[in-house]
Amino acid sequence: MTQSYDLAVLGGGPGGYVSAIRASQLGLRVALIEKKHLGGTCLHNGCIPSKAMLRSAEIFRQTKLASEFGVDSEKPTLNFFNVQKRKNKIINTLHKGVQGLMRKNKIDVYNGIGRLLGPSIFSPIAGSISIEYDNGEENDIITPKNVLIATGSKPNILADLKVDGTYVLTSDEALHMENLPTSMIIVGGGVIGIEWASMLVDFGVDVTVIEAKERILPTEDEDISKEIEKQLKQKGVTFITNAKVLPETLETDGAVTIDVKTSDQQKTLTGEKLLVSIGRKANTKNIGLENTEVIVKDGYIQTNEFYQTKEAHIYAIGDCIGGMQLAHVASHEGVIAVEHIAGEQPFLLSEQNVPSCIYSHPEAASIGMTEQQAKDAGYDISVGKLPFQTNGKALVYGDTQGFVKIIANKKNNDVLGIHMIGPLVTEMISEASLAKLLDATPWEISDSIHPHPTLSETVGEAALAVDGLQIHG
Repeated sequence: MTQSYDLAVLGGGPGGYVSAIRASQLGLRVALIEKKHLGGTCLHNGCIPSKAMLRSAEIFRQTKLASEFGVDSEKPTLNFFNVQKRKNKIINTLHKGVQGLMRKNKIDVYNGIGRLLGPSIFSPIAGSISIEYDNGEENDIITPKNVLIATGSKPNILADLKVDGTYVLTSDEALHMENLPTSMIIVGGGVIGIEWASMLVDFGVDVTVIEAKERILPTEDEDISKEIEKQLKQKGVTFITNAKVLPETLETDGAVTIDVKTSDQQKTLTGEKLLVSIGRKANTKNIGLENTEVIVKDGYIQTNEFYQTKEAHIYAIGDCIGGMQLAHVASHEGVIAVEHIAGEQPFLLSEQNVPSCIYSHPEAASIGMTEQQAKDAGYDISVGKLPFQTNGKALVYGDTQGFVKIIANKKNNDVLGIHMIGPLVTEMISEASLAKLLDATPWEISDSIHPHPTLSETVGEAALAVDGLQIHG
């Protein structure tokens, strides 16, 4: 018998499962279709496993520095098997949690591949969805009134550069390495590449990063980019910028060799493995979009501000629509879409109010415009910048490199952007996120009392520095 639903969600990642829960809260009958595991790429091959391994790298790095804190210990050694074991335990715990949330919210979960079908006798307006199973079971057909596509993305790869899973990897394969390589060439100096560079160098791996643009992290504020490069260089990471990888020169005979061309030379690099981290591309193929009028441009599904496609009953969110490909963005977009389906009036998402984080060491986090973006937009700006080296808690913590930078509009004193690099800034950015949402001024940030001693005092001081009124700097 064909099952009918108010909403069918394609994809069980942080965009899909959050959307399903919110829809259930609003009284909709919901089906969620996931071909692999609930939690999606973020939980199983992205955010969570990479951060679990970064935490292990952090502990290993800190343990080697223990004597600086008066703690004498034998020379620490790394057990990479246990690093992976801990990572997998965290994934399994969170996976069970998501499964429990589906049961709690009475959401029907289908573990298969969902494909959109055209209108049928069962659903002449909205169409149906066929669910295919790997185990040979007969397809299920469901008829939803509305559809939310949250199929996410997968690692992008260079043309003609074959990923073999042994010598040439994407982050998917790298997360499942059984042994650490002695050396790694990383193609791509964006967020994923820099997090891997930080992790691997802290594990003791020889790391080289190749970036096509003039600088690593080209979308970040230039001061942030320069500081991360400086600190990673101090750890031993080699950077080659303005560089083009030549895939036709790749050789994988016991190791990886590949040529890189810069403006003035061509050189051959050698490493045990090569990691391709040049962004991600949307999963929009083989889900039946050809049976709809949904518009796909440059691989991404096109939507309006409520994430509604050209077909009014079909919505799309997350990585498959492009934009800021972040888990928390997908979740937020999903809530907006579902509330729109339910007839609510959701508050629209502004990318200027979305925080982004880099979980390397040093950590970095930002929200709003970079200094260059603000200038390019025609703003007359004031900038406040305070280093962590003046902060008592940073000294206690043993990590004083980095800074907080606040960019404000001179005309009305609104905060345009906040950028941080240093200890625990991926936690501290939430204050900046609230400030942006409430359209705060630097004075309002500085006048809110920051407890002493805390790292967050540097945020208050940077806000004072916008007007040259900092106390400790």
